[in-house]
Amino acid sequence: MKTLSLLRTLILVTTLCLSSFSYAESVVVVVSATSPVSKLDKEQVANLFLGKSSGYPDGSAAVPIEQTDATPAHEEFHKSITEKSASQLKSYWSKMIFSGKGTAPKEVSSNAELLKLISSNPAMIGYVDKTAADKTVKVVFAP
Repeated sequence: MKTLSLLRTLILVTTLCLSSFSYAESVVVVVSATSPVSKLDKEQVANLFLGKSSGYPDGSAAVPIEQTDATPAHEEFHKSITEKSASQLKSYWSKMIFSGKGTAPKEVSSNAELLKLISSNPAMIGYVDKTAADKTVKVVFAP
C-alpha cells in the first residue's frame, strides 16, 4: 500500500511540474510589427511592466499594456516575468500610485483587444497567449 501511495504521489508531482513548465511558455511578449524593437530580456520586460523603466533600450518611449487579472495570460505573465502574484501586484501598484511614483499600465480584457491596440502603435508592448500572436505583431521575448 505504501508503494502504491508513493507512486501516486510521484506521478502527481511529475504531472504538476510538467504542466508548470508548459504553463510558463504559453505567453509571449509582443510589440507592433512596425516597431524598431526586436528583442528584450526578462529584466527589461519586467521593468517596463513595473514602471521602473519608461523606454526601450534605444531610448524610444514604451507604453505597456496589461491584460486584466481575469485573463489566464495575466497570471502566467506575472508569474514568469515579474514574479509577482495578483495580490502582490495590486499592493505594488497601490504603493506606487499613492506615493506618486507611477501609474499602472492600461488594461485590456483579451488577446484580441491587446493585439488590435499594439498593432496600431509601435510604442506599445504587451503579452498574449503564444497561439494568439499573429503577423501584426512581433515576439520580442518568450519566457
